[in-house]
Amino acid sequence: MKKLKYLVLLISSFGFAQILTPQPSPYSKIQQTVGLTEVTIEYSRPALRGRTVMGDLVPYGELWRAGANKNTMINFSDDVILDGTKIAKGNYALFIRPGKTLWEVFFYSNTENSGLPKNWNTNLIVAVAEVVPHTTETTWESFTISIDDLNNTGATLNIKWENTEVKIPFKVPTDKKTMASIKETMKGSPKSGDYYSAAIYYRETGKDLRQAKKWIAKAIDLDEGKYWMYRQQSLILAELKETEAAIVAAKTSLKLAEEAGNKDYIRLNTKSIEEWSK
Repeated sequence: MKKLKYLVLLISSFGFAQILTPQPSPYSKIQQTVGLTEVTIEYSRPALRGRTVMGDLVPYGELWRAGANKNTMINFSDDVILDGTKIAKGNYALFIRPGKTLWEVFFYSNTENSGLPKNWNTNLIVAVAEVVPHTTETTWESFTISIDDLNNTGATLNIKWENTEVKIPFKVPTDKKTMASIKETMKGSPKSGDYYSAAIYYRETGKDLRQAKKWIAKAIDLDEGKYWMYRQQSLILAELKETEAAIVAAKTSLKLAEEAGNKDYIRLNTKSIEEWSK
């Protein structure tokens, strides 16, 4: 009887055993804010492991799923412009047809593919980016997708493996969303921080500096003035060629920064005052 129980336990332990092993192409997820747009990429990352990739493991002229396992997916929270083509916000599968001198990167509306689609439907292609591959000195052991060269209006989608890299720039609707936000907020009861943020955005994007001047003055008036607010006021006034007023604002910012012990603003204001006083 004891032997029978032992045999049952032994069989049970084998039947329910779960061996954990690392995946050869581990899953990866990238979440990146570009301006005010969220970009999410989900993909699996195969490794070189001593193999030749371009032209061999990944043949030239043939469709490739841009990774391993399930098709790579990319999601944009807003409409974007990629290689001159507008892509509506949403989820897309990413496929590549690599060549020696040109890559075609497809954004495909059907994302439920176990690898490549069984039937490639050109009507489901929402955009195609044609990009020139570059040979790099760096060897990328793992297939890598990254979002780089970030700025308020866009970024670059980079695809790298072995010694090959392609870069696909895309644009996001930051200005449209920001301007709509400013317009809506100013119709209500904007606070000091709202006036401050709007003034900075107008200055940094080369918009109406006269309006920026009014907003930064309102921000200072509502919040009794902070050294960072006076700093921005000085920059706006300097760009308007109101140099004397800019120096006064910078001196106020300097005094408040000294009281707060902020060395960065002390340095910035001191440098500006010297420069504008010449």
